[in-house]
Amino acid sequence: MAEPALIHPPQELLEGPAGTPMSYWKLVWWRLRQDKVTLTAAAVILCIVLSAVLAPYLAPHNPAQGSIRKRLAPIGTPGYILGTDEQGRDMLSRLLYGGRLSLRAGVMPVCIALLAGSTMGILAGFMGRWVNMLIMRIMDIFYAFPSVLLAIAISGALGAGVGNTIIALSIVFTPPITRVAESVTTQVRGWEFMEAARASGAGTWMIIGHHMIANVVAPIFVYASTLVSVSIILASGLSFLGLGASPPNAEWGLMLNTLRQSIYVNTWVPVLPGVMIFLTSMTFNLLSDGLRDAMDVRL
Repeated sequence: MAEPALIHPPQELLEGPAGTPMSYWKLVWWRLRQDKVTLTAAAVILCIVLSAVLAPYLAPHNPAQGSIRKRLAPIGTPGYILGTDEQGRDMLSRLLYGGRLSLRAGVMPVCIALLAGSTMGILAGFMGRWVNMLIMRIMDIFYAFPSVLLAIAISGALGAGVGNTIIALSIVFTPPITRVAESVTTQVRGWEFMEAARASGAGTWMIIGHHMIANVVAPIFVYASTLVSVSIILASGLSFLGLGASPPNAEWGLMLNTLRQSIYVNTWVPVLPGVMIFLTSMTFNLLSDGLRDAMDVRL
């Protein structure tokens, strides 16, 4: 892998007015500002999120109201810029509203898993011994199942619905985040400043809160950000299988399912939900790569 090009800021930026070194977060922000690909990906994600939030104001039609006479209208039809679906519903409106459920089902599981996995991983890595053994062996049980099959099994047991999809994906993503948090914490626990904190008489929770978390949060957060794109794809896949959002709700994976038979009649309209899934997951991947390079202390 090629080394990132923009890793050495000018000397005048490394030192403040009093000659003090630039803080870690200022250096991260400087690196992000130099990375045009990451900034572009962030701008695209911002546009997608804003379009989903402002869907009631941007959608030209009611996403649940259709007309059989206007079904599968091609792209560019007057009044229907992106055409209509198999029930004559406006595709642009449904894509805007579909982003709400797709983003919610993609981002929320990662946030929940980040909170739960970080907590368990840090405790396992810092406490060691039987605490580490108990937590990590439980996580190993979930590792015995492929993530896709585990998500399908949990969603099938809980039933269809966006809420159950979020629960299923949260369970799927918690073990890998826990493992990363435990690995990083185990490394940081052996550093000299941790030994100095213990020698000074600091308590366990004081060390975790003031020394440990500050040094492990960056790699855990970067790894979690890489799971957002996977979560969006898995959530859409569950909806495609009928285990996620249910009709007449607009959701990108569900739209792919209902439009799959229409691809032989109108090729381009059924492709639109897939394009949105691809664009969103790709931009989240690019953003996570930029965050990884910017937050890497070794650079």
